[in-house]
Amino acid sequence: MENTSQKNINNEDQSMSQDTTEKSKVILESKKANVYYGDMHAIKNVNIKMRENSVTAFIGPSGCGKSTFLRTFNRMNDYIDIFRKEGEFYINGKEIYQKDVKVEELRKTVGMVFQKPNPFPKSIYENVAFGLRIQGIKNKSVLDEAVEKSLKQAAIWDEVKDNLKKSALALSGGQQQRICIARALAVEPKVLLMDEPASALDPISTAKIEELIYQLKENYTIVIVTHNMQQAGRVSDRTAFFYIGELIEFGKTKNIFTNPKEELTERYITGRFG
Repeated sequence: MENTSQKNINNEDQSMSQDTTEKSKVILESKKANVYYGDMHAIKNVNIKMRENSVTAFIGPSGCGKSTFLRTFNRMNDYIDIFRKEGEFYINGKEIYQKDVKVEELRKTVGMVFQKPNPFPKSIYENVAFGLRIQGIKNKSVLDEAVEKSLKQAAIWDEVKDNLKKSALALSGGQQQRICIARALAVEPKVLLMDEPASALDPISTAKIEELIYQLKENYTIVIVTHNMQQAGRVSDRTAFFYIGELIEFGKTKNIFTNPKEELTERYITGRFG
């Protein structure tokens, strides 16, 4: 499968070079990426390029390495004692595992939204302002402006603008998740990583998150892990199919879902396993 994966990445690069609408800058890239947890080989020789102002969806069955690979790009796996990586991981052309990279600075560039909404036990305002305060910003007018801007970007300003002192924990699950998105946006990242951001939400809240993702790609590069193939089809420009740690196929979402090159991809898309 390793050779097949490389073949598909090459095919993808060729198709992109022929499409004049898809010459945007590469923001995220991995080269010969391998991840180990102790003796377990979780990610196997993954080569991929993800481009500016686009949404890339990672799909595949549970345990296939989607979230592990996602978290390599903000170094969340560093917290796991038995984590080890090989290969190279780039953001904006910078190898992010070099010794001179400060993880705190990296995470200002790469925001993260988790599967379960995780607002802090603070007010709505303080949740969104949290990252800015960590950076040492104390000016109230600067904080006010950033909080309002971020809440508007997260499409929740109109719902909370009169209750910014209210605890974020008192909001609905869908609202909490949008507060978490606003919190991630407040520090003005370039990239937004989303690990199944709607899996714990009801259909109406899920639709709002999906609409938000579509709007945010105008200003951000977004990568989303999802088990919901319909969701991947709705929100993403490109889809990467992972299986047992390998990148089986990567291409335009429409092509992946209607005309996959690999039999394994077709079997997964049509529900024959997973």
